[in-house]
Amino acid sequence: MSSRTELKPQHVPSLNKGAGTKPGRSGLMQHLTLVGQLQPALHQPQHAPYPDAIDHALYRAYTRSPHDVGGEPDVPIRWEEKEEEQWELNTFATCECLAWRGVWNAEERRRRQNVDLGQTQYLGLPYYGRWLLTAARILVDKQYVTLTELVNKIDEVKKRYEHK
Repeated sequence: MSSRTELKPQHVPSLNKGAGTKPGRSGLMQHLTLVGQLQPALHQPQHAPYPDAIDHALYRAYTRSPHDVGGEPDVPIRWEEKEEEQWELNTFATCECLAWRGVWNAEERRRRQNVDLGQTQYLGLPYYGRWLLTAARILVDKQYVTLTELVNKIDEVKKRYEHK
């Protein structure tokens, strides 16, 4: 007997009911709940549903990546000119150097930091925080550094800044 949980597709009202109509709050919340089941913060293994069990809402939740928000309802956001902090400038320069050295290309970086990250981290990390996490993941995945070396270096840098 398997201990894996099975995703139970629920009926979720379509968010695109027609031209000019806005989805209700409950429809949006149901969609976000369904996406949250597919991309939870802590992965929960689940059986893939049979094709005939996938309705439009479940298909949309499977195929929508967290950065694809075009046409999604949301509240207005006040735009502010923001000067980058030093760590953000350093992150940008580091990532550009990694690209120049051939560690990754722009498309691989974008895919890793937008599509592969998952909704929780995508929405929870600042823009350059996603760049930094992606750089660390690629350096470890491509075996430029080991995870132990990376963790030791992070601890070393933390200690260096604790004394200042």
